[in-house]
Amino acid sequence: MAALKALAAQLLAWLLVAAGSVALGRPPAPSLPLAAVQGILAAGIGILLKSERWWIAIHLLFSPALVLALRLDLPPSLYLAVLAGLTFVFWTTFRGEVPLFLSNRATAQAVLGLLPDTPGLRVIDLGAGTGGLLRQLAQARPEARFTGVEHAPLPYLVARFNARGLANLAVQRADLWRQPLAEQDVVYAFLSPAVMARLGDKARAELRPGALLISNSFPLPDGAPKWVVDVPDRRGTRLYCYRME
Repeated sequence: MAALKALAAQLLAWLLVAAGSVALGRPPAPSLPLAAVQGILAAGIGILLKSERWWIAIHLLFSPALVLALRLDLPPSLYLAVLAGLTFVFWTTFRGEVPLFLSNRATAQAVLGLLPDTPGLRVIDLGAGTGGLLRQLAQARPEARFTGVEHAPLPYLVARFNARGLANLAVQRADLWRQPLAEQDVVYAFLSPAVMARLGDKARAELRPGALLISNSFPLPDGAPKWVVDVPDRRGTRLYCYRME
């Protein structure tokens, strides 16, 4: 759905630019000024369509970057390589509404302080990215079991590399929405405002009473958190903590 809205915004913006050029008696031709106007129009359309912020930035930069690349007369293989790289990294952004967000070290320390001292504790990171947070947690809590779920190919491979040497950390390449949560004591997620309602429904349906859901930066739309942790980092990260009932 997000990708379709982005495509619609780009096409409509180019149609508007072409119509404006014809109305002014100037045949539309690829140029940096026209590309800049198209980017502004596409971003405006994206805002009207309620696209996420990262899509607005993409709309602004896509056409100007394309025109500049064409002027450099780069080999076609380079475009293919860039497209493949973006697909491998931002797989879930193109397929849905979850971008690649990375949790920093300060956040990992804050999450570590939230983990209960439960024997055999099980923790899962939905959308684990490159696995940096899980590696820190697994090193600090060797008696607990940690699972990372990541669907984008390249971040998944990096997460698998980061899991090396840690018997208590497993990384899976899977769709987080199909991942069962019934056996988990703690769920950590750093996703997107667009999917928080769905995450809340999944957590309430699958997690047992007493389990903890920690959401980085984005609160659930229905229900106040039990508590909120402010992380002392430059980003101003907030962790919204929900206890299942």
